[in-house]
Amino acid sequence: MRKNLAFSPLSFIFGTENYRFSIPNAHHLNRKQPFKIMAQRLTKPILRLATTLLWLFVAHAIAHADNPKKMNMLSKNHCMLAFDTHTTRYLLLPVEEKAELCNLRLIVDNNAIQTLNVRLAADHVDYFVPLALDAVKGKPFILDVHVQGDVRKNGNLNDYVCWKTMSMTDNFDTANREKWRPLYHHTPPYGWMNDPNGLFYKDGLYHLYYQWNPYGSQWENMTWGHSVSKDLVHWEDRGTAIAPDALGTIFSGCAVVDHNNTAGFGAGAVVAFYTSAGENQTQSMAYSTDNGQTFTKYDRNPVITAAIPDFRDPHVFWHQPTERWIMVLAAGQEMQFYSSKNLKEWTFESRFGEGYGNHDGVWECPDLMQLPVRGTDKQKWMLICNINPGGPFGGNATQYFIGEFDGHQFTCEDKPETTKWMDYGKDHYAGVTFDNAPQGRHILMTWMSNWQYGNQVPTLQFRSANTIPCDLDLFEHNGQTFVGRTPSKELLATRATPLFKNSTSARRTFNPVQGAYELVMVVKPQTKGKTRLTLQNAEGEKVVVSYDVAAQTLSVDRTQSGKSDFSDAFKAVTVAPTRGMITTLRIFVDKSSVEVIDAQGKVSLTNLVFPSTPYNTLLLENSGGNKASVSAFEMK
Repeated sequence: MRKNLAFSPLSFIFGTENYRFSIPNAHHLNRKQPFKIMAQRLTKPILRLATTLLWLFVAHAIAHADNPKKMNMLSKNHCMLAFDTHTTRYLLLPVEEKAELCNLRLIVDNNAIQTLNVRLAADHVDYFVPLALDAVKGKPFILDVHVQGDVRKNGNLNDYVCWKTMSMTDNFDTANREKWRPLYHHTPPYGWMNDPNGLFYKDGLYHLYYQWNPYGSQWENMTWGHSVSKDLVHWEDRGTAIAPDALGTIFSGCAVVDHNNTAGFGAGAVVAFYTSAGENQTQSMAYSTDNGQTFTKYDRNPVITAAIPDFRDPHVFWHQPTERWIMVLAAGQEMQFYSSKNLKEWTFESRFGEGYGNHDGVWECPDLMQLPVRGTDKQKWMLICNINPGGPFGGNATQYFIGEFDGHQFTCEDKPETTKWMDYGKDHYAGVTFDNAPQGRHILMTWMSNWQYGNQVPTLQFRSANTIPCDLDLFEHNGQTFVGRTPSKELLATRATPLFKNSTSARRTFNPVQGAYELVMVVKPQTKGKTRLTLQNAEGEKVVVSYDVAAQTLSVDRTQSGKSDFSDAFKAVTVAPTRGMITTLRIFVDKSSVEVIDAQGKVSLTNLVFPSTPYNTLLLENSGGNKASVSAFEMK
């Protein structure tokens, strides 16, 4: 868990012996709202007077924030703001999510040193984002602003409210203001996040990079953000790792630890590969000699090019039998394989995909690894292929292929028409594993959302979290091999004192103080048995988990889970094959998500939820001879 973000430059506390009133985030509100609220609540004449004076002070402060020295209007859509020499760290940009995108250029000494897209507030301010001024170094600078598309009907660019609330500051407060921010799942400190990138382990730390928009909570300005953890649960923000450049924004990729200095950057250097998303998509490289904290971009980028529109998401690993690095690249609706001795020069080896699996969307975010098969001495290769759209319940999903890889070519053991899904929920995508993980583990983390509604989910301070970490292996069932996705052992250490244990009650109310807990349901299944577990709150919002032994299915119903009006695609019942009987389910609930995973890792369903209040009542129903008990643990 981490401290989370909110900016409140205008926070005032008014107190008397009998009354205390706070005005948090005054700049986020309609300017009439704080006064109206205070006028309704404060009835004593002296308090009314004090409130009036206080509000006049607030309004004055807003109106006289650190505004630009000069605004030059060039057209209805275009202006330049000239700023004097300054010493502050950030320029705070007011954002309105429904406003038109504005293209901003930060100009110093007649050079554009940064370009970004921001939805500058036209009618009202939803939140603020910081534009770092480190590169300006105390010099005067210009902010060149151009509205993309039509100017809003309420007037031209000159009338935007952002000019009255834009200000400079040395600090950016990290207090959380989102009730749906998870406690034990990784989230960005603020802004938009999608795919996990560049996962690696080194010197006791897990490093997680991620697709990040530092300038808003919707997809844009793709940058690599960076977080680290000692236990895969508690994450520390490390800021921006790799920023856009002349080759484009920074799309997904990977990072490897070059133990043997094959690239010449030093033994143990961290080498990252990513897609440069410019006019075309090309593959670039950067290296770090300080354990992934800062990166130097390779001066001969890009390292791989192709005349393919969707050509992205490189994943690299060391292939010991051939003593070469292997790269897997998503290219349209196939995967391409490349090899290299030094991480710099790459040779095309082969391709895989035509006629195999699901092709209803673009193939993305590959990973390739060798995994043990449970209960045998066999090992097989698994190729992960994320696809959008084409998932079993709409939108994105993660499919995979089992087979062999000889260092040159991947051969799938299944029939071409076979499609295998790693997760059967709506919100499991872009899953990749950590390089150099201890004990040879293959630890997977994914983006917990769906492109059908990822930009619209009801949070503002941030959007999107990652799933819990899971360890991967393989298991056999009815003559086929499937991936096992088991919650990582580190999650056991996150359990706090049990809320209750081994309850068989039909109805149980408990007190999950922060709405973050794990349920463990033990089932004694019978041939015709059914078990249903319902989580609900006082508002009647609920999530229903159903296990049907005869049908060999596990399902999650979130159609009445809470807020869902932001997207017609959100309400859903997702269903998964169990591949044998289930005896133990682990259900991870964390404010805005419910992940249901068989304890043996044979089946999982990952789904977002947005309840008004935490689910605090459990209903347990059995039929057909099934018996079940449930334990609950708060997560710390």
